[in-house]
Parts: sequence; C-alpha cells; structure tokens
Amino acid sequence: MRRNCLQPDMHTFPLLLKSSGSLCYAWIGKWLHGFYVESGRVRWDVFVGSALVDMYMKCGHSDDARQVFDEMPTRNVVSWSCLVAGYVQLGRCKEALLVFQDMLIDNLRPHSKTLTSVLTACAQLGALDQGKWVHAYIDRNLIELNSILGTALIDMYVKCGCINEACFVFDKLPSKDLYTWTAMISGLAMNGDALGSLSFFSRMMCSGVKPNKVTFLGALSACSHGGLVEEGRKLFDEMRDKYHLDPDVDHYGCMVDLLGRAGYLEEAVKLIEEMPMEPSPSIWGALLGACVIHKNMELGEYIGNQLVNLQPDHSGWYSLLANVHLEHRKWDKAASVRKSMKMKGIDKIPGVSWIEVNGLIRDFVTSESLSDWELCEMMDTVWRHIVSSIYDHKVDNINISAGD
Repeated sequence: MRRNCLQPDMHTFPLLLKSSGSLCYAWIGKWLHGFYVESGRVRWDVFVGSALVDMYMKCGHSDDARQVFDEMPTRNVVSWSCLVAGYVQLGRCKEALLVFQDMLIDNLRPHSKTLTSVLTACAQLGALDQGKWVHAYIDRNLIELNSILGTALIDMYVKCGCINEACFVFDKLPSKDLYTWTAMISGLAMNGDALGSLSFFSRMMCSGVKPNKVTFLGALSACSHGGLVEEGRKLFDEMRDKYHLDPDVDHYGCMVDLLGRAGYLEEAVKLIEEMPMEPSPSIWGALLGACVIHKNMELGEYIGNQLVNLQPDHSGWYSLLANVHLEHRKWDKAASVRKSMKMKGIDKIPGVSWIEVNGLIRDFVTSESLSDWELCEMMDTVWRHIVSSIYDHKVDNINISAGD
C-alpha cells in the first residue's frame, strides 16, 4: 500500500491494529500508532483510538492503552469495553470494575461483551454483590442471555459458591454449548459436589455435546474431590480411547491426586512413570501430600528431597518435607529442614485474601508478624468496635421499645 503511494484511512488502521494485537506484535502496533499520530487524526477518531487501546492491552502494555484512552476526547461503548476487557485479561480485575463504574457514570449502556468481561472480573475477585448487580442489570434491561453471557454468569456464581443461582441460570438458558456445560461441571467439582458434577457430565453426553480436555479436567477433578476412584479411572480411559484426547499434565495431576488420596500410591507412581511428558513438581507434590496422609514415610522422604532439589526456592516443599519427618517422629531431620529453609532466606509465600464489603473489594496480604505491643493494640481496637456495636444495638432496641 505504501509502495503504491496509498495512505491508510480510518477503516484500514483498525484492521492493522487488530492484527498486531492478535499476534502480540507491539512494535508494529507502536509504529502504526506513531505513523497515525503524525497524520494528526488519532485524537479525533474513536475507532482508531479504540483499536489502539485493544492492541496495547492484548500486548500487555496497559499504561500505553490507558494513556490513549485518556487522550480520546470522545469514547463509545467499544472504547470502554476494550479497556475493561484488557484489564481482565491482564488479571487486574479491581481496575476493570473501577473502569466499568466510570463507564456507567458516563451514561453509556454496556453491551453483552462488556458485561461478560465484568462478570469474569467478579468471578476472579469473588465479588458476589457486584455480580448479582450485573445479573439484575441484564434482567432489568432485557439483555439477551446468550450462551457466552450465560456461561459468564454461571462461572461467577459457582466461583462465589452460589450453586443454586448457577443452576437457575443454566436452566434458564435457551441453548447450552460445550462451555456452558463445562462451567457447571467444573464449578460443581470446585465446590465439592462430585456427584452433581458427574451428573451434569452424563446429561451433557446424553444431549449430544462432546467433551473437550477442559470438560474432562473438571470431571476428573470431581472424582478427585469425591474419592471416586473407579469413576476417575473410567473417565481417564474414555478420554484417551473413546474420544482420542491426549491427557495433559493437569489430567495426570488429577489422577495422581485421586489415586494418592485413596491410598493407591504404587499405582500413582506407576502412572507418573508412564507419563509421556516430564511430570511437573505439582504432581510430585500431590503424591507427597498423599504419602503424609497414608504415612508412607520412605516414599514421602524420597519425593520431598527430589522436590527440594527441583525447586530449591519453593517454601511449600520444605514445609511438606518437614511434615513427613514429623509424622515419622524424626525431630532432628524436621528441624534440619526448617533450619535449611531459614539459612537460605526462604519465606513462606504470602497468602492473599479478598473480601467484599458494601460492594467494595478489599485485599489482604500476609506479611511480617506483629509485635506483641502491636497485636495487643489491634485486639484492643477490635474489641472496642465490638462493644460499641453491641451497645448501639441495645440502645436502638430500647428506643424501639420506648416508641411502642
């Protein structure tokens, strides 16, 4: 096009930017951005601006995407949706929800793609109240509940532990595709309802929908959580023999976990040895946990040492290995593992928790332990808040009684 002295226009640029984003060619996208800025039109064209936001987000350049978005004098639903979806894809779900709130303040009506991204963010954060608000918004505005949006709703509910609501949405959907079924199967498994998960798997098979690898992973996970060894073996064999799907490392991990929990340690070891790929540390870790449960200290000690050698900076393996020694009453070896961990400067991986309070998402990260003085001060503050709330509740009851 350039060789023929033809200039890209507002229709050509979005296509070029879309291709750059799909291929994660950020350098091409930046070159196109620079070329278009030189033409002096990017600040006034909402289509090119939206395509730039989408391209930068897909390439992981969120700051550049936000800068382009902020410089756009006019933004449409697509512009906002690209920003929301981009933050979700990058795992920055809190920012995605904040952008969505700004979008509503801007009096723009989100379409189903936007709401799908928002529901995905709610699912990742466990933001049930906001997820329910989106569901109510869909019903209130008579937005069509297609399979994509419906699956996002189901995924949000199951990840927030609301199985009844997920089943309600599932039954309400006019058409259900593979992803809808998989969301229910995996969600029920995640919430510990192994029989319910396998029931949905059977219903899916009867409906004529063929499972894929993710579906089998959900079903195998259900077997693992429910201790259903025979069902797990059958599914694993059917996956390979009937549906000609090659199990991934995650499928092998589920089977090892299932067999290990049930005490079939030798069968689990044999399965690991027969794997066509290199077993991941997490697979050995699952077997190590089973060794602790079933007190197979010899195998557990061997696996624990292997894991520490494979990932010397992983604190979890040290903790498991120390537990193996403690179960075997090898106090000196357990202390030696702890000492080695301390000498290498290896700390436990900080835990992160999210909680939704009045529609706001707050996260907490474990860090260094508090001193005795700080702990006492914090407990005193919490206690005063509890006493104050109880007192206020009693006063309210007295006032109500007096009013009567």
